[in-house]
Amino acid sequence: MELLIDLFGYLSIVVHGLTILAQSMALGGVLFLVALARPLAPRLGAAGARIADRCARIAGWSALALLASEAATVALQTAVLVGTIGMDVGDALGANFAVAGLLKTGVAAILDMLLLVRGRFAPTLPLLCAVAIALSAAILTTHAVARVDGRGPLLAAAWLHQLGAAIWIGGIPCFLLALANLHDGASWRLVGERFSRMSMLGVACILISGITMSVLYIGDVEGFYGTAYGVMVGAKIAMFLMLLALGGMNFILVERLRANPATPITRMRRFAEVELGIGAAIFFAAASLTSVPPAIDLTKDRVSWAEIVERNTPVWPRLASPDHDSLALPALQAKLDAEAALQKSAPQVAFIPGAGELPPRNADDIAWSEYNHHWAGLFVAAVGILALMNRAGVGWARHWPLVFLGLAAFLFVRSDPETWPLGDIGFFESFRDVEVAQHRGYVVLILVFAWFEWRVRARGWANRGAAYVFPLLCAGGGVLLLTHSHAIANIKDQLLIELTHTPLALAGIIAGWARWLELRLDPKANATARAVSGWVWPAAILFCGILLLIYREA
Repeated sequence: MELLIDLFGYLSIVVHGLTILAQSMALGGVLFLVALARPLAPRLGAAGARIADRCARIAGWSALALLASEAATVALQTAVLVGTIGMDVGDALGANFAVAGLLKTGVAAILDMLLLVRGRFAPTLPLLCAVAIALSAAILTTHAVARVDGRGPLLAAAWLHQLGAAIWIGGIPCFLLALANLHDGASWRLVGERFSRMSMLGVACILISGITMSVLYIGDVEGFYGTAYGVMVGAKIAMFLMLLALGGMNFILVERLRANPATPITRMRRFAEVELGIGAAIFFAAASLTSVPPAIDLTKDRVSWAEIVERNTPVWPRLASPDHDSLALPALQAKLDAEAALQKSAPQVAFIPGAGELPPRNADDIAWSEYNHHWAGLFVAAVGILALMNRAGVGWARHWPLVFLGLAAFLFVRSDPETWPLGDIGFFESFRDVEVAQHRGYVVLILVFAWFEWRVRARGWANRGAAYVFPLLCAGGGVLLLTHSHAIANIKDQLLIELTHTPLALAGIIAGWARWLELRLDPKANATARAVSGWVWPAAILFCGILLLIYREA
């Protein structure tokens, strides 16, 4: 168990992100049912009852996912406590996280029974009580509970924040379902106007609570850019602004329906799909925030603005690699082997993956990492340039996905020099190290979307769903990069690296959802938006390549 502690820590972030997503969809589905689907059902005719029934099912199945993810969280964290410090299971289940998790599983079970059995006829008061209790249980695992000063306002802000996310992002699946089941401009406008008002309420909740938490958790400008907590909040703000832009354009389209009921709503539906995707990314960023202390508590080891500027000043890329034997871990292992040979004893292992200890690093390790990032930047920049050329009409450039195969092979060999095939740590053994596991996962993602996208472009694959693999995995890779951690002892160096990876993650998310819009928007009714999206995603990939080329660790 001790050898898997780091991996469990990372998995807890991923599961927490899934929990927030399931919670928002379950509670948002309930609120959509109560505030929109049922009140408007008589005015929507036969489609109204159908929408209410299906919204109840969406909320019910989301509640089931919430139950499963919360149960997994409690089981995972309890196993870690029992397996590492020998805590009794009963004592572990009495901890704050377990009480909150078990309470949420109970509420989710009640929502399941109400929504999946009674459907649209589920009673309103128990549904709303369940929403309130679930939100109250959710804030018991936030940073606010551990605060001494300002606990009340922070708890209220956390409650309001999660309510706003449920109203807005959590309600989008039901909104999309409603639009798909209606077929006239008057009905679209009716639903669009009501959901716009609900979304505005959700935005207000998020803004008020977000400002409150930023002031009390970050404190000052230096805490915003000089700590991991502040950087992740910055990423959330950037994605929130993307959501506001998409929501604002949908609001304008709803107003057009008032003047012209025949206005096409394809763009509204596609923008809402992207809102849901970016909202999910925000949820995973929120899950990552729980693993780092608030900025106001980190008064030392902050990164100064001068250090950020110095680290990000472009220099010529490092295209020559140091020798593998000069890296800290191989050098240490060679020394231990030599000492063991003199003493005629079994050599000591220099590093055990997953044991919770950080591997040693020296200047050559830094050079090795920079070399990897810079060559990866050449691959990614080449992809971006070729994709732009293909968008401009250069036929042979459509084979650009094949460049990703070279990138995947390069990363597989070079990302983790202490592991197979270059190092002494075996392939399967290396997966106990969370950073190695993440790197291997990225290689798989690259291979999968390269293969699918090349077949779509080069061979005109008839499978329409295959085209969506690239944007979904690209956006998903960006989300995973938001949760990516680095095994570096120096807190400042770790943060400076995260400062470069966060823009990469955001650019990946933009690239994925821009490509999604290019595929999903109507070629005639939304020609301009589709064309803009078609240029944005390769430009975002090129931007990633440039960032990698100027990446530095010293």
